Amino acid sequence: MRNNEDRLGVAHPSEPPPMIPTTENNPSDPAPSAPLQFVTPTEFVELPTKGRYYPKEHPLHNEEIIEIRYMTAKDEDILTSRALLKKGLAIDRFLQNVIVNKQVRVDDLYVGDKNAIVVASRINGYGREYATRVTCPVCASAGDYTFDLGEAKVNYAEEEGSKHEYIGSGQFVVTLPKLNVTVTIRLLTGADERKLLQIQERVRKKNLPEATLTTQLRMFIVAVNGDSDYQTINSLIQNLPASDSRYLRDVLQSVSPNVDLTQWYECQICGNEEEMEVPFTTDFFWPKR
Repeated sequence: MRNNEDRLGVAHPSEPPPMIPTTENNPSDPAPSAPLQFVTPTEFVELPTKGRYYPKEHPLHNEEIIEIRYMTAKDEDILTSRALLKKGLAIDRFLQNVIVNKQVRVDDLYVGDKNAIVVASRINGYGREYATRVTCPVCASAGDYTFDLGEAKVNYAEEEGSKHEYIGSGQFVVTLPKLNVTVTIRLLTGADERKLLQIQERVRKKNLPEATLTTQLRMFIVAVNGDSDYQTINSLIQNLPASDSRYLRDVLQSVSPNVDLTQWYECQICGNEEEMEVPFTTDFFWPKR
């Protein structure tokens, strides 16, 4: 079995539970043998948040790891369900199925913790090699490239920094350089991520102008100068200087614990070499075999 403790932070038992029958069939026993039963192995995945930002009533409050099952054939049924894929629910339903503690809801997971479970599940299901189609940023040529998901590292982020102050419950206070106002922001959850994708899909279907950045700002801005009124927040967003917008997004990224999937890429056509974020394509959970 792979050892990924130095990378993603997956802590394995010394040996996974063997998938063997729980009863023995004794030929000398005249009684009919019981049906064979098998045990699916599990593993422990390190949470980038270390459970720091979950409220006390949350099952992952101050928990540094979460137990998940190995992917099974039934889980593959979920990932290939046309109905779930059409609704954009296949991966969330799959993750909910492999999490051992059923009190944990995928929607309530912070994005970084959700990503850690996604990567660990992909590795235990299909291996650490991830082959996908990549377009070179320099020559724009497309070609197959293989990334090693086992090289993923955990970015724990910092609660306190020169640009922000942590005030609890996954919220941070930031002072905007241009407008010189204080803005309270929060870490995004799986539910926020799904909602953003749904909004983008509705905009696409109705051929409306895209507003990805302002939509994202509305997701994570909680208050302006302590005022949480929607109209106040919306007024700020509509008049926010581009430099302050980028500043806010940079701070959110810096305080968000996550899985670092930046890896080295080399184009086979032009020889360009650079660090690249591993792309999440349809090959991730639906690899070509």
